[in-house]
Amino acid sequence: MSITLALIGFIVTHGAIVLSRPTVFKQITMLEESNSTLLRYPTQFTQNIVPKQIHSHNDYWRDVPLLTALSFGVASVEADVWFINDTLFVGHELAALTPARTFDSLYVQPLLAILALQNPINAFTANQTSPNGVFDTSSGTPLQLLVDMKTDGDSTLPPVLAALQPLRRLNYLTTFINNTLITSAITVVGTGNTPLQGIKSLSPRDVFFDAPLASLNSDPSTVYNSTLSPIASTDYGVAIGWDGIGDISETQAGEVERLVADAHARGIKARFWDTPGWPVQARHAVWEVLAEKGADWLNADDLEAASRF
Repeated sequence: MSITLALIGFIVTHGAIVLSRPTVFKQITMLEESNSTLLRYPTQFTQNIVPKQIHSHNDYWRDVPLLTALSFGVASVEADVWFINDTLFVGHELAALTPARTFDSLYVQPLLAILALQNPINAFTANQTSPNGVFDTSSGTPLQLLVDMKTDGDSTLPPVLAALQPLRRLNYLTTFINNTLITSAITVVGTGNTPLQGIKSLSPRDVFFDAPLASLNSDPSTVYNSTLSPIASTDYGVAIGWDGIGDISETQAGEVERLVADAHARGIKARFWDTPGWPVQARHAVWEVLAEKGADWLNADDLEAASRF
C-alpha cells in the first residue's frame, strides 16, 4: 500500500496520510500571490458580475457613482444633469451641485476608461465588428444611461449630445440609423425635461426618449416604439398606489398588467419609479408583484438588496 500511495504523491507518516503536494486551496493561493499571467486577462474589470435588470435610481447619490452600480450588476443608471454656465453638472438639486461633479467626470470619462479595458486592441480583436459592453460575463448587454434633464430641455439637449461625443466617436452608443437599431455598449435615454421633439428629430438618433408608460396613446402624433423609446416609465404611487401592505387589489394588479402589456406590445420595456422603500417587507411585496406582472426594470435605491432579490 505504501508503494501505491507513494506513486500518487502521498506519504505515510506515523499512520497518518499527509499530502506531499499542495492542496488545491494552496495551489490557488500560490497562483494568486505570484500574480501569474495565467490569472489575468484584459476584460476582467467586471469579472464574475452578472448583469441584472435593476435601475439605479439617482445613481449619483451613491458613495461611488456608477462603479457601485456596476459592482452589483446593475444594468441601468440615472444621472440628473443641470446645464449651468456652459457645463453639465450632476446633482438632485441646486444646493447639491459642486464644480467637480459633472456629467463628464462622473459618467462619460469613467465609461470611456471601462470600455477601453473591455475592448483591448490586439491581434485577437482585429476583426471584431462590434464593441463589448461593460459586463465581462455578458459583453452584448448594454448599460442603460438615463439622463434626467433638470434644466430647460431644449437648451440642455445640445450640450448632452456634445458631451457624449467621445463615446459616439468610438461607436459605443446604441444608434438608430437608416431605419435600423444598432445596439451597442451604452444606450442613452433622456428623461425629465428631455424634449420629445428634439429626440424625434435626431438623425441618426443615439439619445432616446423615456416614454410616458401611463399615457402611451395620449399623443396621436407620436408612435412610441423601441427606435424612439427603449423604455417607458411612470410614477408607481400615482399609477398603481398599492403601498405593499396587505393584498393588492384586483384593479391595481390589473393596471400593472395593462401598462406592462401596452409597453411590450410596442417593443418597449416598462419601469415603475417611486416604489415604496420602507418597510422592507412592503418594498419586497411590491417588487414581487411588479416582477410577476412582467415589469422589466426594478427601480431601486438599495442596490445590494435589489441584487439579492
